[in-house]
Amino acid sequence: MIPTIPTIDLTPWLSGDPAARAATAAAVDAALTDAGFLLVTGHGVTREERAAVRAAARAFFALPVPVKERYGVSVGGRGWLAKGAEANGYSEGTATPPDLKESWTVGADTPTGADPEIDAFWFQPNRWPDAEAPTLRPLVESYLTRMRRVADEVLRLLGSALGQGEDFFTAHTRHPTYTLNINWYPGVSVMGPPEPGQFRIGPHTDFGTVTLLDRQAGQGGLQVDIPGHGWVDAPFDPDALTVNIGDLMARWTGDRWRSGRHRVLPPAPEAPEEDLMSLVYFYECDPHTTVTPVGGPVTYAPVDSSAYLRAKLDAITVTP
Repeated sequence: MIPTIPTIDLTPWLSGDPAARAATAAAVDAALTDAGFLLVTGHGVTREERAAVRAAARAFFALPVPVKERYGVSVGGRGWLAKGAEANGYSEGTATPPDLKESWTVGADTPTGADPEIDAFWFQPNRWPDAEAPTLRPLVESYLTRMRRVADEVLRLLGSALGQGEDFFTAHTRHPTYTLNINWYPGVSVMGPPEPGQFRIGPHTDFGTVTLLDRQAGQGGLQVDIPGHGWVDAPFDPDALTVNIGDLMARWTGDRWRSGRHRVLPPAPEAPEEDLMSLVYFYECDPHTTVTPVGGPVTYAPVDSSAYLRAKLDAITVTP
C-alpha cells in the first residue's frame, strides 16, 4: 500500500497542551519517516493573503519580456528568472531540458555585517518593480514575515518530533538565509510545447532544511516520489501548506527523515493552456551552520550549510 501524505493540523501543537503537542510531534515523525512530505493546516496564513501575492506577481509576469529583463538575474540572485535559467534535475544528475517556468525571487536581505562574502550572496538587497507592479513589494514583504514565523514554528515541532527539544533547529535560525520563489507555470502558448523529458520543474530534492509550499492544483502539477512506489500525484488542500524536508534536514537526521524527491509535470495534452503559480518558501539556517547527523540509519560527514547550498544552486544553473 502506498504511504499516505497526511494533513497535520497545527492547532493542537499551538494550544500549549502537552499531550496534544506530543501527539502532533509523533504524527509528524511518522509522516516524514514514510514520505518526507506532509500538509499542514492551522498555520494562520489565509487564502486571501496568498491570493493577493499571486495577483501582484501575475501583474509583473504579464509585462512584456523587455520590461521584465530589466530585473533579470541568474540563479541565486534577486529578481526575475527567465525561462531556461534553471534545470533542477541537474542537482541530482538527471539530464533534462531547462525547466518550463519563470520565477520572481526574493529573500533575506539584512546583512550580518560580519562576513562580506556571505552578505554579498546570501543577503543581497531585494529588487522591486515598484513602477510596474507597485503592490508586489508590500504584499511579498508581509508574506515573508508570516512565512518565517510559520517556518520557525515548524522547526520547533520538528525538533520535538526528533526527540531533540524544540529549540534544536531554531538555535540555528537566529540570522538565517531564506528565499521565496514565486514560480509561474504558464501554458504552451507562452512557454512553447514541452520537449521530451522536459518538466515545469525537473525531478529533484530541495536543498535546505524545510520548504513551505503554497500551490495550485493542476493536471500539470506536483508529483512526489514515494520510495518503493514511484511517482504519485501530491494531495491538495487549498487551506494547507505543503511541507517537505530538504537535503540538510535529511542529513541532520541521518536520513530518519528523507528529503522529498518531487517534480512538477509539464502542461497535459488535454490542458495545454493550464496556468499555475506556486509560492515556494525555502527556509535554511544561519550561514556556516555545521550540519552534523543526530541518529538515523545513515552516517553523513558534517557539512557547512553555506557551502552545501551554494554548490546546489550552482548545479541547477543552466549555462548559456
